[in-house]
Formats: sequence, C-alpha cells, structure tokens
Amino acid sequence: MGTEETGAGLRCLVTGATGYIGGRLVPELLEAGHAVRCLARTPEKLRDHPWAGQVDIVRGDVTDAASVGAAMEGIDVAYYLVHALAGGPGFEETDRTAARIFGERARAAGVRRIVYLGGLTPDDIPVDELSPHLRSRAEVGRILLDSGVPTTALRAAVIIGSGSASFEMLRYLTERLPVMVTPSWVSTRIQPIAVRDVLRYLVGSARMPEDVNRVFDIGGPDILTYRDMMQQYARAAGLPHRLIVPVPVLTPRLSSHWIGLVTPVPRSIARPLAESLRYEVVCREHDIARHVPDVPGRPISFDRALALALQRVREAKVTTRWSSASVPGVPSDPLPTDPDWAGGSLYADVRERDVDASPRALGRVVEGIGGDHGWYSFPLAWAVRGWLDRLVGGVGLRRGRRDAERLRVGDSLDFWRVEEIEPGRLLRLRAEMRLPGLAWLEMYVVEGEGGGSRYRQRALFHPRGLLGHAYWWSVSPFHALVFGGMARNIARAADQVTEPAQAVSVPSR
Repeated sequence: MGTEETGAGLRCLVTGATGYIGGRLVPELLEAGHAVRCLARTPEKLRDHPWAGQVDIVRGDVTDAASVGAAMEGIDVAYYLVHALAGGPGFEETDRTAARIFGERARAAGVRRIVYLGGLTPDDIPVDELSPHLRSRAEVGRILLDSGVPTTALRAAVIIGSGSASFEMLRYLTERLPVMVTPSWVSTRIQPIAVRDVLRYLVGSARMPEDVNRVFDIGGPDILTYRDMMQQYARAAGLPHRLIVPVPVLTPRLSSHWIGLVTPVPRSIARPLAESLRYEVVCREHDIARHVPDVPGRPISFDRALALALQRVREAKVTTRWSSASVPGVPSDPLPTDPDWAGGSLYADVRERDVDASPRALGRVVEGIGGDHGWYSFPLAWAVRGWLDRLVGGVGLRRGRRDAERLRVGDSLDFWRVEEIEPGRLLRLRAEMRLPGLAWLEMYVVEGEGGGSRYRQRALFHPRGLLGHAYWWSVSPFHALVFGGMARNIARAADQVTEPAQAVSVPSR
C-alpha cells in the first residue's frame, strides 16, 4: 500500500524554490507532513531560508536531463514552478524543452503526479493568438498533461500577496498616481486569487486520484476590472479615490514602459504582465473544489487578500518577493576567485578605512545598506544610474529590500543581488543593472588591531569587449566621489550606531 492510500507524507520535488511561489510552497508542504527535495541552479540561494535544514537541496537545471532525472529518484509528486517571463529570444523553445525533459524524466522515475502552475487564458481566443508569455505557459501545460504522468495543471490570473509582481504593480501604480491616464485594459475583467489560496491548491493537488489528468481554473470569489482593483487598493491603504482615465493608444509595449517608470517591476516582467491583462481572464469552472474542498473563508476575497498583503508589508514579514528569482538576462557568473582569475581583465576599486565603532556596529550598517537606507554617497548619482538602467529595460534602483534589517543569499537589493553574506564579516553583491560586463561590490568588516574595526570595500568589474573597457574608464573619474564617499559615510554611520557595551568578536572565516 502506497503513501497516498495510507495518508503518510509524500516525497515531493519542488522546482523554482528560489522564486516567489516555490519559496512559499516548500514550508507549506513541510507543514502538511511531506518530505521535500528542491532542485535549484544555485542551491546557495536557499541556504538562509528558515526551512533549508529540513529539505534535501540538489543542484540542477530543468533544461539538463541528467540533473532532472537524478532529482526525480524516489519522488512521488513533482512540482513544476519555473517560467521564463521574458528570457529573450527563444524563451518559448527553452520552456518547451524544459517541460518535455521534466515530463519524460518524471515518467521514467515512476513519479505519481506532476503539479504545474500556469496562467489563466481567455476562452474565446485561440492559443496561437495569445501573447508569447501566455502561449508558452499554455503549451507547457499541454506538454506535461501529455507526458504519461497524471498531471494537475492549475491556471491562475492575477496573484495577490505581499511581494508578488502583480501586487507590487497594483500597489505602486495606485499609491504614486492619484490621477492616471491608463491603458484600456484597466476595464478588462479579471478574477484575482490570493497567494494563500494558490498555495492551498498546490498542496492539495498532491493527493489527487491517479485518474485525474486535467486543467483546473483557480480564482478568488471576486470578478473585477483592474480599475476596480486600484480603487479597492486605495481604500484599503487609506488613500483618496483615484481618477483613472483609460485611453486606447497605450499598447502593451507602451504600457510596459509606463509600468516600468512608475513601479519597481522592470520592463522585462511588466510587458508580459501587461500583455496578459489585455484579455478577460475569468474562471470557467471551479472543479478544483472536488479535490481541495472549500472551507469557510476560502477562497479569500480580494479585499481580504489586500489587507493581508498590506499587513505583511507593514510588519516587514515578506517571505518571498517577485524579485526572489533572478531577472532574465542578468549576469549569473560567480565572483572570480582571488588571487588569480583566468576570465580575463578584472578592474578593481579598493577602499579601506579604520573605524572607531565595533565590528558589530559596522556590520549592522553594512547589512542594512540599500532600500530606504540608501547607498551612503551622492544620492543623485545613484538615482540617475537607476533611471538610466530603467530606460534601457533594466531593473533600476527601486526594487528595494525584502526585509529592512536582514539579508539572505539570493535577495534582490535595488539593482544588486546578494551573492554571499557572512553576518558581521562580508556582504558581496552582484550587479543586475544593464552593463557591458559583470560587476560586484564587496564590503568586508575586520576587527581592528587596537580596538574598533576596519572597513574594506571592493568594486570589481569584468569588461565585455571594447565597450566594457570604455565603460570602466569613462566612469572611473567618479569613483572617488561615489565609492570613496560611500566608505567614509558607512564608517561615520557605524560610529553613530547605539549598541550594548559588551565586546563582540567577529566570526572567523
């Protein structure tokens, strides 16, 4: 008798655990009594999650058949939660290849069920006429349903939860624009769903009967226009009524630029979201309730979903964000190892300062950098660099922080990503702005020989071609102002930190 018949915990594989939904699904599966294995291209990104010690984390990629096959061994239920929002030319083929590999390896390993989360599509538009993003997600669902492994393909429209791209887009558009000239899609009907209900359906899908192999539409109890959603957000956030004027001339491409300028969501993600909002996306059935029954208060209403998301934001309890996953097209190469690197030229700007403050105080300043705290030097220069990045389709400087005080590997931090953190000693950031090369910023805290501490800062750049070299030399005259000022002001801020009087040692390497 198998685990499904006995009610014992299942063995679940989660792909996309570094992303928004996957990072929230893992603890829900653990809470339900299941064993979890995570497949991640960069397992280090999962290291600092509170549940990391309770799961099996393996390195691999959904486009690599060997690593997928190895990860499938002994698995009962495999969750496919990876999508390319806008991974550049050819992303549809990449999605297609990955889905085929996943289905084939699941069948070969004897996996009992695949669970997939895709996008809700309109009933009256042929799939081949949909936006590339929605078309690809629909195709992935078909491939998994045809894999020979019983598959649950859930389809959701707008997901509302603290940190979701859809919520952040709604939040910033409403808060920043009391008067809006908007695209015509603000009048399109949408059936949003709370992230808590998405997670409930994902967990419940693991125990569906073996003869279930189909698509399920999932949504909340409310059907609204995007205009309705903005006005309800304004009420929930205590803002005045918004004046919204739809115009037909804002195409999805223009809309994505508009969203990118007003919100932290970059154009690469804003465009597929805007394209999706062109279509009426309303659930055609609620058959999921046969297998994951509704309970009082579930599904959660839109107003309640907004209130829960806003509460999480205000309490700084956002566990994952839309930016948890790397933005397509940004560099992902690891930092070149010291002292030698075979990767070619490597420029460096190094700054060091003695600091009167303790290592603990200095470490607190370093780990609190970015977001509302800023970058401790020439704010206008950082702001201009962020705007320039947004204009060329980059992430810009407005992603902020997931948590105002704590960082973990994989967190986005304005236009950087945390590549390594050793609390009280090292913070290493990798640039995700558009650059002709790869860039990192390192901040070290060292215990001073005669008391106090020493701050060491390195900005590293690996140029790509002649343009990369020209870029470095064109900005290097400003380094003394930007990086030099940064080191001085971080040291000054550390001296102002109030802390207990007891001595605190720096963790050894």
